[in-house]
Amino acid sequence: MDKKTSLKNIFADKSSLILRKILGESDRKWVVRDFNGPQGVSLRLAQQVLEVMGQKGYAERVKKGPDSYTLLTYPDKLIKDWTDAYKFELNSVSTYYTHDKNILKKMKTVLKNKSYALTLHTGANLLTSYVKTDHVYVYLNTDNWEKDILSIRQQLDLKELVHGGNAHFIKPFYKTSIFVDKQKIEGYSVVSNLQLFLDLYHFQPRGREHAEFLKDQLNKKGADLGQ
Repeated sequence: MDKKTSLKNIFADKSSLILRKILGESDRKWVVRDFNGPQGVSLRLAQQVLEVMGQKGYAERVKKGPDSYTLLTYPDKLIKDWTDAYKFELNSVSTYYTHDKNILKKMKTVLKNKSYALTLHTGANLLTSYVKTDHVYVYLNTDNWEKDILSIRQQLDLKELVHGGNAHFIKPFYKTSIFVDKQKIEGYSVVSNLQLFLDLYHFQPRGREHAEFLKDQLNKKGADLGQ
């Protein structure tokens, strides 16, 4: 198979592990073995992703025999193409309703021993306070979705409506990589800045506006989306 077509999507779950790592250290010279290991990917997948990055113009592939390396050259182009390929709607969302104005604080207590992360306006607002909303969006990692959701609903007194709601539990499309670089803000677990940007960008209402504001705020602090 032609190398140019051997990898269909570098924005897929496991491939994105490589992109996230590169964007987190954008000045580093990368080699294939940097992505191997217990929480990494296969050497073959790493090689394929780096090849596609070179072909797409995201990175420069420097050929020096055993000293060859890949250097990220156009991170903005990489992120733009990623946002074009990704939509929050790829996730599976279970939605419920609460009238409780303190639901986020109570949710932090109920979820403290679970693997979770806030996203969309819920997570980004902890950094920006930009969009006022009573909706809560949270990724949940569990081996028994139905059982754990039922338990959480009972503890938080969440109602199931025919349509709509404001408490959203998300079964992630990125099953492997969604919690990479998860951050702790005000005691809450929040997805990475990069994942916040990806989730927000095509989200309505005001997702793109919030995504761009988040990016600007990070730039003012001397950071970027990968950090």
